[in-house]
Amino acid sequence: MAQVQSEPGTGTRDALRPGASRLLSSEPLVPRKRPTQQRSQLRFDAMLAAARDLLIEVGFESLTCEHIAQRADVPIGTLYQYFANKYVVVCELDRQDATGVQSELATFAAEVPSLDWPRLLEKFIDHLAQLWHDDPSRRAVWLAVQSTPATRATATVHERALAALVARIIAPLTPERSRRALMSELLVHTAYSLLSFSVQEGQNHTDTVAELKLMLGRYMMLEDPENSR
Repeated sequence: MAQVQSEPGTGTRDALRPGASRLLSSEPLVPRKRPTQQRSQLRFDAMLAAARDLLIEVGFESLTCEHIAQRADVPIGTLYQYFANKYVVVCELDRQDATGVQSELATFAAEVPSLDWPRLLEKFIDHLAQLWHDDPSRRAVWLAVQSTPATRATATVHERALAALVARIIAPLTPERSRRALMSELLVHTAYSLLSFSVQEGQNHTDTVAELKLMLGRYMMLEDPENSR
């Protein structure tokens, strides 16, 4: 099996290799192409599922495209048709996670009137907390995308898409659009950061989630028009 450093962009020694400079840029990382047929979609999904499992088992530093291809039972050339390196793989996993959360948030927002934000906030944090508690790959993916400027930039794109939904929900609290956008991004990033903290070894998940609700609830309360009367 190839050594970890043989994969483009997998370590500090690769900083000078062709293409590695892209990891130092703020340009989002995306797959080279996306599947268009059912068979290719199944392979694409299998590679992502294999990467999730391996992130938990060996960690991001030891993860290689060779490992992923072997676990997914696909030729390494097939993997490289879609993903330039493991950084693109984890960014795609992060996109999957964010897309799922966006879908859930849209459902919650449809259930609760915008002005009833405390109930929505608590309910949604409970939902996120359960996801992070039950699926350790979420924390593994979130940590992996903090590894380079390009992966962080990609994760920011995903978080901002989620924050845009949050902004629409809290619009009645904050008429000023620029402040609303900033608040939404802070809410999303704070929630992700503390949920990652809550599931690391030695931390009390339940207590941390309770503190997260308190923190974000009081932050939002400052903007509630009802409290300024």
